[in-house]
Amino acid sequence: MSTHPRMRRELATIEIMIRRYCSENHQRPQDDHDREQLCPDCSELLAYARKRLQACPFQEGKTTCGKCSIHCYKPQMREKIRKIMRHIGPKMLLTNPRLGILHMIDGLRKKPVQKRTVSAK
Repeated sequence: MSTHPRMRRELATIEIMIRRYCSENHQRPQDDHDREQLCPDCSELLAYARKRLQACPFQEGKTTCGKCSIHCYKPQMREKIRKIMRHIGPKMLLTNPRLGILHMIDGLRKKPVQKRTVSAK
């Protein structure tokens, strides 16, 4: 993962959102003492989001994924992350105000234009 603070913050935001959504919406066995453990679906989504952030061609210059000109999430995963963001997003301002506000500011960024490489033939 990039060491740029913007990308670390993006990863922290998505991780908090997925963890909170999972704990609020997915039941776990009563004997499970590790509240940080994600259900298999949310664990898969978090791993997928990490890969997509790492592969982002815009890195620290990116807007939020929902406003990006390139939609790199598979349709099924994109729908899952949208559902989580609709549910948890508004709560972020109360539970994690710093990350919530910074995520809103990032969403105001203009869509980045991907630099095209000219191949020498």
